[in-house]
Amino acid sequence: MTIKIQTLPITNYMTAYPISVEPQIPITKAIEFMVERDFGNLVISDGTMPKGILTEREILKAIADSRNLDDLTINDVGGQPFTKLELGDTVLDAAHLMNKNKSRLLVFDDDKLVGIVTVSDLLRAFRKIKTETSLDKIISTKIEKCSKTDSVFDAARIMHEKRVGSIIIQDMKGYGIFSERDLLTYLYSNNFKLDQEVGKYSSSPLIVADEEITTNQAASIMAANNIKRLGITKNDSLIGIVTARDLLDAYQDVYLATNPTLE
Repeated sequence: MTIKIQTLPITNYMTAYPISVEPQIPITKAIEFMVERDFGNLVISDGTMPKGILTEREILKAIADSRNLDDLTINDVGGQPFTKLELGDTVLDAAHLMNKNKSRLLVFDDDKLVGIVTVSDLLRAFRKIKTETSLDKIISTKIEKCSKTDSVFDAARIMHEKRVGSIIIQDMKGYGIFSERDLLTYLYSNNFKLDQEVGKYSSSPLIVADEEITTNQAASIMAANNIKRLGITKNDSLIGIVTARDLLDAYQDVYLATNPTLE
């Protein structure tokens, strides 16, 4: 039986009852919590309605701005806005909203928060359909790089300035990659110091695939290796990067949203 993405309910793929944190909590405690539980997001709430979502990107910005994390609360760092989904919305509705608003998604039952939806959640759903599209239009060919001897702070600064979630470590065998998630793990393990060499804390070798693979094949490789970024090669040379968000954009471009008001 062929699965229709237009009928897949978002409630089947959301993370139910996400963790909420109060804005006055120290950011260092939030980082510890995110690393220990492998969370990429925390809902910021004062006990009533959510105020925003703390992500790895806000922590990266605080570091790049040379702010002392020991002195900061979640409220100081801030969070990203979110878009509301209702229980009756579909996976396709969620994908279109995420692409249109460039924001995180929270699912509500009336005014009660019941779930959070991430790019990874949506990719799990899209992988079930048979549509295969080329990666040609979504490969990011501008690759940000640094040396393995650069400091973690140097890598974080470049990532923030270039608005990317990872950086390639170029002078390692098979390349390495240092991501926002790696940054949080490093901070947690090194008492929030930023002066050590980034190469020691990078993932290596970089997982890659040939440019000829399809979106479904790329999504399967990412899922199997629990990664959100895949190196793309041509004739064994690295020519670009594809992210989970890139794949989602490629998938949802094939279909019209279930809810016509989203178009």
